[in-house]
This record gives sequence, C-alpha cells and structure tokens, in this order.
Amino acid sequence: MMTTPGILRASVCAAALLALALGLAGPSRASDPAASSLIRVTASDSGSRFVPLGIGKSIVIDLPGDIKDVLVADPKIANAVVRTSRRAYIIGAAVGQTNVFFFDANGTQLAGFDIAVKRDLNGVRAALKQMFPNSDVRIEGVGDGVILSGSVSSQVESQQAYDLAVRLVGGEATKVANAISVNTRDQVMLKVTVAEIQRDIVKQLGIDLNGALSNGAENLAFSVVNPFTAAATDIGQSTVSGGNSSVQGTLRAMERAGVIRTLAEPTLTAISGESASFLAGGEFPVPGGYTCGNAGTTLIVSTSCQISIQFKKFGVGLNFTPVVLSEGRISLKVMTEVSELSNENAITLQPVPGGSSLTIPSIRTRRADTTVEIPSGGSLAMAGMLQEQTRQAINGFPGLMQLPVLGALFRSRDYLNRQTELAVIITPYVVRAVARKDLSRPDDGYADSSDGAAVLLGRINRIYGRPNRNEPAATASYRGKYGFIVD
Repeated sequence: MMTTPGILRASVCAAALLALALGLAGPSRASDPAASSLIRVTASDSGSRFVPLGIGKSIVIDLPGDIKDVLVADPKIANAVVRTSRRAYIIGAAVGQTNVFFFDANGTQLAGFDIAVKRDLNGVRAALKQMFPNSDVRIEGVGDGVILSGSVSSQVESQQAYDLAVRLVGGEATKVANAISVNTRDQVMLKVTVAEIQRDIVKQLGIDLNGALSNGAENLAFSVVNPFTAAATDIGQSTVSGGNSSVQGTLRAMERAGVIRTLAEPTLTAISGESASFLAGGEFPVPGGYTCGNAGTTLIVSTSCQISIQFKKFGVGLNFTPVVLSEGRISLKVMTEVSELSNENAITLQPVPGGSSLTIPSIRTRRADTTVEIPSGGSLAMAGMLQEQTRQAINGFPGLMQLPVLGALFRSRDYLNRQTELAVIITPYVVRAVARKDLSRPDDGYADSSDGAAVLLGRINRIYGRPNRNEPAATASYRGKYGFIVD
C-alpha cells in the first residue's frame, strides 16, 4: 500500500506526542526536583505580627503597597475592611484567634497579622488601679477568661482584687485565675490578759439536837441535823439527861471568807490569716466506755473489764485568727475560755460489780467568741462579767423554831455568797521579726548564792543584771540593790 509523504509526517508527530504523554504520566511530578521547586508558601504566621484586640474595638493599618486581595481565616472573630488601596481596618467581633493576610496584584504578601480578640478589660484595669493605687495589679485576657497577676501587700488585697475581677467579667469565678503574689505576710502578736477574782463568804450557825423522851410506856425520839452546804465546825456539845430521857445538843458554827485569783497573760504571734491557740491549765481523765469479754451474744461483766479513758481540757484557753486588712487595721476573731474543775454536779460511777467507784468532776466554764476590727496597738475588753450567787436557807425543828426567843435554839441559818468577776483584755500588734540579741530570758545572768550567803544570810540567789550590757545613765546613779530577786 502506498502512503503519501504528508500522511507519514502526521504519523511521526502523533507517535512523538504519544511518547511525550506516556513520559509525563509515568513518574510522579512530586519526585521531580524541578517541579517541587515551583511550590512555595507565600503567606504564614511565621512572619505575622501579633495584635491583641478587644471585642468591638478596631485598629487602622497602613500598608507599603496597593492591596489587591485580603484573606481572613475566620470572619466570625475578626473582619478586615479595605478603605483605600493602602489602608485597611481590622475589627474584633468575638473572642477567639484568627489571622489576616494582605496581598498585592502580583500575589506577594504585603503584611500578615495574628489577631487575638479578647475581652475589653480597660474598665477593669481602671477599677483595679483606683482601688489599689499603691499595688501592682495587672489583668490580661486569655481566651474567654482573664488572669490576674502582679503583687500586693496583703492577702486581703489579693482576695479583694479577685472578687472585683469576678464581678466585672460577668460573675463567673471559673473564668478568673488569681496569680497575684503577696509581697510580705504580716504577723500579728496578741497580748492577752485574763484576770478573774472569786470571793466566797460562808456563814453558818445552828444546833443539832438528838434525844429521846420516855414517860412510862411512851417513848419519843427525835433528831435534828442541819444540812449545811459546807462542813461546819462543832463549837460545843451538851447533854441533858434525867431518868430514861436524854437530850444532846451540838452547836455548829462557821464563818469563812475566801478569795481565789486567776491571772494569765499569754502572748501569741500568728501570720495574717492563720490561727494560733493557747492553753494554760491541764487535762483530767473521764471514762469513755467499757471493754469486756464476750461469750457469743452475752456480755460478760467482771472485774477484768477495761475502761477506756478520755481527757478533757480545762484552764485558760485562747484561740485567735488575725487578718491584716490594711496598714494598722486588723480583723480579729477571738475565742477565749476560762474553765475550772468543780465538785458541783459531779458524777459518781460504779464501773463493775465489786470495783471501786469513780467520781467525775464537772467543769465550770466561761466562754466568749467574737470578731472585731481594731487598730494595731488598740485594746479590747471582752467578757467583762460580774456574776453573783447568793444562797440562804433556814432549817429547824418544826413548830419550836417559830418561838419568839427560844426558837433560835431549834433552828439554823446557812448563808452562802459567791461573787465572780472576769475580765479579758486583748491588744493586737502588727509585728516584725527581731534579732536574737534583742531578746532576753527570765534566767539571763542568774547565779546561785554561795554557801556562806545561803547559810548565814539566807540568800538563794545573787543580785545580777544582763551580761555584756551597758545600763542607762539613770540607773548608774542609783546606789541601792536592783535586779531579779527571789524571796
């Protein structure tokens, strides 16, 4: 078959085109270095500028070239408005993060911005600055929350800044992180004076009568014993007898006046916001229960039972929690208690058959609990209380005790008067630590007396002063003995 030259040339061209197509379709273009070099990133966050923006706030941007194209990653968070060929506005719409890129006519990136839309905290900053002018309190937004940072002078200011931020950002405490540091935590020293006076007056006068009267077959016996609250003293005893009749009389009388003074002056120091306690007294045992053997479901009670013991505290107790509100002003929560053992309302227990009895005393307690605000160095008198208890009873022989004159021989009088006065004086101070050399002990410079002074003069210590200390000029002119003296 004959072919023309034109047809041959067309076949050769078609074969060449087919071979070229097969070559292009064979190897991957990604493995071709020349082809991969054509792919490049023209816009990314690596060269973007970070711009914080508040909701509803905007910034104005002037670009170095004419704007042809604008890319906003999330228009719901921020919008970009082009006003002229080289000026654009970026407006914050919602809390979040996005980025904005500007390109020229050749597709070259003119600028890139990493936009973080946060809460508008200018009003909160102004309020914090006005409330704490002498402190460094900063607030920054992170996502839909805020972080408080900086430093304040007390824990109270930190809490107040936190409460203010919570209220101003919508009342959600979970969206406010408090990272404020307290420069120095103040320490409060509390000087307490607990003074109590108890005065007891007892007056007793009476006659105990015991006797028997006989008249033939008729006998009459009587006994009158005065139920005095305190054991009286027998003044005299007389017995009258005649025949088969006898009467014995005992005169009992007592007058007593007693005074009990209780004084405690504890001094405690605690960090602002922490608690401190004090107890000057002791503990007494109280049975808490029995531990006995068991035989199945039957409790075996015998002398082998063991009694568990609990201890109850008594004495002068103090517990306080100070909070330094500002310089020289202290919020003070104080709980003070004065208790003592008493035989009134005591309980006597018989633990097990055949065992010895136990007497559990009662506790007479006076307690006060209060919270006050007081300046440093100011004193507070609390629990100042005067309690008076008067008890009087007249006992006697029925009928005979009512006689005008002789009735005094058949009746007795029991009089008890108890007065208790308690005063608690509290003085808080804002204090700082001192050097060890500025402190002293009660036994500084103490020295025992020599054998000769102890035997001949009856001295048990020497007169002394603080060692290595220059006394003031006023004491240098004093010629008498001074120092710590033990009687």
